Amino acid sequence: MAQTDPNPRPNPGRPNPERSHLERPDLERRGMMFILSSPSGAGKTTMSQMLLTADEHIKLSVSATTRPPRPGEMDGIDYHFVSDAEFDAMIEKDDFYEWAHVFNHRYGTPKGYIRKGLKEGQDFLFDIDWQGTQQLYQKDQQDVVSVFLLPPSLTELRKRLESRAQDSQTVIDDRMARARGEISHWAEYDYVVVNDDVDACFVKVREILHAERRKRTRQTGLIPFVRELMG
Repeated sequence: MAQTDPNPRPNPGRPNPERSHLERPDLERRGMMFILSSPSGAGKTTMSQMLLTADEHIKLSVSATTRPPRPGEMDGIDYHFVSDAEFDAMIEKDDFYEWAHVFNHRYGTPKGYIRKGLKEGQDFLFDIDWQGTQQLYQKDQQDVVSVFLLPPSLTELRKRLESRAQDSQTVIDDRMARARGEISHWAEYDYVVVNDDVDACFVKVREILHAERRKRTRQTGLIPFVRELMG
């Protein structure tokens, strides 16, 4: 019969009960505004949907827009659909983190609930363009993490747009012209990922999110944790 060691050695693969209260994974942290940008057709909507499905700790920032709802879209869930007059009033009240013109309509990010959520450790996903990204940086740089998705080639980007079978050739040509301008802003982002494979791209994007959550400056619970650690 095996004898029980009266002085067992710590197992590096198993938590030490005497230290487990210090190694808790739920240290308080400040949330972030996690931005995904790309030219139309380069994958930001797909990446956003995958991220929201896989990670319960991040939720989509709901923008206000002056464009009409598309079939299946719901007010307050997909967007806050507002009139031009309502949008103008929100600008006057400085109610937006950022706003921009996109394809003849305006989109903006309301401030209130975002700021409250960040303090509570909530991460927000932003599906916005380079203009919106610049405005967020100017107003709240410490909370912004930006990722730009590049297509593997412009030829592949056109194929993706054409495979949607949603737009006329004129609209596709306009999107391709706009794509060149959007890609020219790639160096303004914290991270750049080439989306040549959806699954591989998603792994990289999620790794960025996880690493940013562990940044010292974002983990507000570290100070009391270290004080407790040091006794």
